[in-house]
Amino acid sequence: MKEGPDIAHIAALIGDPARANMLTSLMSGKALTVSELAEEAGVTIQTASSHLSKLDQGGLLRPRKQGRHKYFSLASDDVAHVLESLMGLAAGSGHLRKRTGPKDIELRKARVCYNHLAGDMGTQLFNSLMAQRHLVLVGDDLNLTASGADFVAGFQIDLDSLRSNRTPLCRECLDWSERRSHLAGSLGRAFLSRFEELSWAKRDQKTRVVTFSTVGAQEFEKLFTVA
Repeated sequence: MKEGPDIAHIAALIGDPARANMLTSLMSGKALTVSELAEEAGVTIQTASSHLSKLDQGGLLRPRKQGRHKYFSLASDDVAHVLESLMGLAAGSGHLRKRTGPKDIELRKARVCYNHLAGDMGTQLFNSLMAQRHLVLVGDDLNLTASGADFVAGFQIDLDSLRSNRTPLCRECLDWSERRSHLAGSLGRAFLSRFEELSWAKRDQKTRVVTFSTVGAQEFEKLFTVA
């Protein structure tokens, strides 16, 4: 195609192994320094800087300076959505990394996908909201129903504030490990934040793992049952 969006350019930026590792490490939602991203990618700081410059110019990163340090995070929810979808495509095609470890099970159970809950518990939340008709699909659009709005308000999430944001309220995100949808958008972010406020869940600052307390897991199961 001679006209239209240049997907080859974006694909080439993401497709480099070092850059892919950097982008994946930023899926935790945490901003990282050049040296931290160099370690994630297994390259020198100089090489990492070159890669980060290309990702920044490609619109995939958001750089910020604080004091002497420069931090990088993903540019938007759209970037995170594309990365998670690519992970699902890779997993479904059998293209999996060889390195595995004890964190793999925890990542599949519950993890951060940029700023919302993913993994088994993320898809359970989504499926429960769909089963209770709090969320409905109208074509490709995911909408919050009137009962869903009542449910969200009852969970002490400020829906009016969420609706005033530019970020879509509800959005499907294909979960790479479950190959099913979990909830993204500002509502997905708000649910994860609320779980943390209630001390139901806590993010591991070094990984994307989300750990639920015993009480938190029990309350989650009561609230988000799936028949």
